[in-house]
Amino acid sequence: MDGLQLDTSQLLKGVLDLAVLAVLAESDSYGYDVVRRLREKGLDEVGDASVYGTLRRLFQAGALTSYVIPSEAGPHRKYYGLNDRGRATLDQSARSWTHFTRALNQVLNGRSDSHGS
Repeated sequence: MDGLQLDTSQLLKGVLDLAVLAVLAESDSYGYDVVRRLREKGLDEVGDASVYGTLRRLFQAGALTSYVIPSEAGPHRKYYGLNDRGRATLDQSARSWTHFTRALNQVLNGRSDSHGS
């Protein structure tokens, strides 16, 4: 493609809140566990710092609860979970994402294959 490729890291930045909220909807988690679970689900390019920043921002926005669990094997772990505001944010964001992807799929499916080859 002559060096022009879709930068999935830019796409990920736009939907990281939604992805983190969805993972936390499954179960409460600490930061690195959220990163691991996102990568297991195919978001290989997700960065540790991006997820930690997203968790802090969502917590400060009132969408998450947090609590600390002591660990004998290492540092204490700060767990995050969804509260009512977080669940509402997830529901609204998921609807927006579904609407957006449907619209984009219509655009992509309507393009002509006769261009560019």
